[in-house]
Amino acid sequence: MAQVSPMTGGDDTNSYVKNSTFQRDGLNAAQEAIKEALTETLDLKTLLLGSTTFNIADLGCAAGPNTLLAIQAIIEIIRHMNRSQGALEPDKLEFKALLNDLPANDFNTLFSTLPKLESCYVAGVPGSFYGRLFPRSSVHVAYTSSSLHWLSGPPSELRERGGPAWNPGRIHYTWSDDEAVVRAYERQYEEDMGVFLKARGDEVAAGGAVVIIMPGVADRRTPHDVGIAITFLGSILMDMVNEGLLDHDLVDTFNFPHMYPWVEQMTRLVEKNGCFDVVKIELRNARPDLKARIDMESAIRHLRAFTQGSIGAHFGSEIVHQLFERAFNRKTDLAQMLLSSGIEIGAQLFAVLKRK
Repeated sequence: MAQVSPMTGGDDTNSYVKNSTFQRDGLNAAQEAIKEALTETLDLKTLLLGSTTFNIADLGCAAGPNTLLAIQAIIEIIRHMNRSQGALEPDKLEFKALLNDLPANDFNTLFSTLPKLESCYVAGVPGSFYGRLFPRSSVHVAYTSSSLHWLSGPPSELRERGGPAWNPGRIHYTWSDDEAVVRAYERQYEEDMGVFLKARGDEVAAGGAVVIIMPGVADRRTPHDVGIAITFLGSILMDMVNEGLLDHDLVDTFNFPHMYPWVEQMTRLVEKNGCFDVVKIELRNARPDLKARIDMESAIRHLRAFTQGSIGAHFGSEIVHQLFERAFNRKTDLAQMLLSSGIEIGAQLFAVLKRK
């Protein structure tokens, strides 16, 4: 089973629409850096030669309001740049926003929340960003936020019962002492990123840019708070196994498809691909004060909004309900895991790449 599902749709209490403020914080924290990097990188006269339409792709758009914020921010940056660079008369510049996510994403909710954007035409593009989505050299800025840490699926080695990377009793690599498990996740991430960069290399026009915002870590052994939260869920699932409520094999065969890269790893993968110049790759803290004020109930609702699709597909919807009831009852355990980890909450890898 692929174990990769879109964010929780709809607009009820458990939906991504209602539980994506942490992701929005990450976007807001990066807006000035995005503006600075795009302003320094893009030559609109060259990019828009023979055209009046600037094409923006949001990869992994989900169904919440964050997509609107991202598209609006990039449009305003490009409009300001156009006034400075004089590529087009302002009233002639138009935009196309291409919103991509998995086919099962709740595009209906997404489009119902989007207001009409001046001189911007919006289209949904269902499909995995681990592959081609758009015509060759047709995208001017490809943007992805809080999405690229999702793997195309769990590493295949983790499904080899009794193999060196077999991961019984755990659902992630965070805090694993098994080097084979950690390396399996790293190999899967590097393979997926190779596919992602190759596809974007085909789709992004020469001189265009790829903007990446995603959870990141200082080095391969530093955990990320998202991974700690997933490990917390794994411990609850094992409690349910020990109480006879869940089959041990169900936990043993489930591995959550997340991987959090570090700067050197990302830089190496971009250089290996060869299609892009690195404008910036850095680790940032999107929410430096969050550890002191984190609301654990809100954190668990956010956790449910992005995990319940994958967990429900493997364990069933009734287990999802029981799992998160227990998670709320054990919220102080999650708080202690996060606070005792010694890491900064909200570490974010920020990258801007320019197509050669």
